[in-house]
Amino acid sequence: MNHALTAAASGFGTGLSLIVAIGAQNAFVLRQGIRRDAVLAVVGICALSDAALIGLGVGGVGAVVVAWPGALTAVGLIGGAFLLCYGALAARRVFRPGAALRADGEAAGSRRRAVLSCLAMTWLNPHVYLDTVFLLGSLAADRGPLRWTFGLGAALASLCWFAALGFGARLLGRVLSRPSAWRILDALIAATMVTLGATLVVGA
Repeated sequence: MNHALTAAASGFGTGLSLIVAIGAQNAFVLRQGIRRDAVLAVVGICALSDAALIGLGVGGVGAVVVAWPGALTAVGLIGGAFLLCYGALAARRVFRPGAALRADGEAAGSRRRAVLSCLAMTWLNPHVYLDTVFLLGSLAADRGPLRWTFGLGAALASLCWFAALGFGARLLGRVLSRPSAWRILDALIAATMVTLGATLVVGA
């Protein structure tokens, strides 16, 4: 039992250290949380996607993906283009706040748009595969028969983080009640998306 708890705790800590960083996915979840728009769906997609990818890594699928390097290149190009477009939209909201407020009001109930954007943020980012499938998968392999316990701990860390980020973001609502604060947030999101998008396209 002690060994299992140690493996789970190690997986939790490792998983948390990999996902608690400023990135496209976290920035998107944060914005959705602040707007209180499809938060449960977004958090669920992020957590379940991570759990699925971690499961693939623990199951040894990483070795199969390595044999097809063109897959990650294609994902990098498509994901980079998507992030550049999303970053451009965020930048547009910074320079045209009036249009942004109208667009946000129209899209507030668009669960489908939020879901599709979240899926793209998650599955079109090759760094997600590197962290979950390859890195966590290789670390789990070192645990031998406890590799699935390690993976479970990592998946739990993902669930806790995205739930805290998505549902805890509403606490910032009062701080972001002014349009100028939203412009600053969108500027940071735009810079993050464009930087990561350009990195993916160049790196591919």
